[in-house]
Amino acid sequence: MTLLINEIFYSIQGESLYNGLPCVFVRLTGCNLRCIYCDTRYAYEEGIEMELSEILQKVANYHCQLVEITGGEPLLQHDTPLLISKLIEKEYEVLLETNGTFDISLVDKRCIKIVDIKCPTSGETDRNDLENLKRLNQKDQVKLIIGNRKDYEYAKNIIKMIPSELPEKNILFSPVYGGITYANLAKWILEDNLNVRLHLQIHKIIWPEKLCRK
Repeated sequence: MTLLINEIFYSIQGESLYNGLPCVFVRLTGCNLRCIYCDTRYAYEEGIEMELSEILQKVANYHCQLVEITGGEPLLQHDTPLLISKLIEKEYEVLLETNGTFDISLVDKRCIKIVDIKCPTSGETDRNDLENLKRLNQKDQVKLIIGNRKDYEYAKNIIKMIPSELPEKNILFSPVYGGITYANLAKWILEDNLNVRLHLQIHKIIWPEKLCRK
């Protein structure tokens, strides 16, 4: 069994509630969306076929128990859930970063899903599978990337649809990098007394020079 892999690397977790922790990233090739602000366009096509055993060995070489499966869109590849289950069986803590257009119930319930719900600025709002909001576990997270006030109002309506079982601290409002200011988004959250998490992509703050590769 093989998967098309764009890259496997070791870095600081820049997104999610695991923000700031060392993490091994397995980036899969391919995405079914073309978000206007996408920062990983190089993962649309670039990649090499790797056997499951090769992937597991390369991850093991980093001696880190936190692993994120990302993309592109990982669930575009049929065998991604199997990779996730194999990693969990080896006692890794596994995160899945997904664009929210595929059924997340196909993924091992022990995996922590970070589900991105697309706001209007993305250009892909109509592709959201909002049924995924009903499939969330208590440890899962919902991320909304916000580029302007219209996105913010859309995000406010989305959080009304999230079951109360998901802690509010697991709802992440993330500004489009280089777009809306952090201060503006913080101001709106405070004005509306929203109990959500203002979420910054710290890897872009630490290594802004890497943004040149899109």
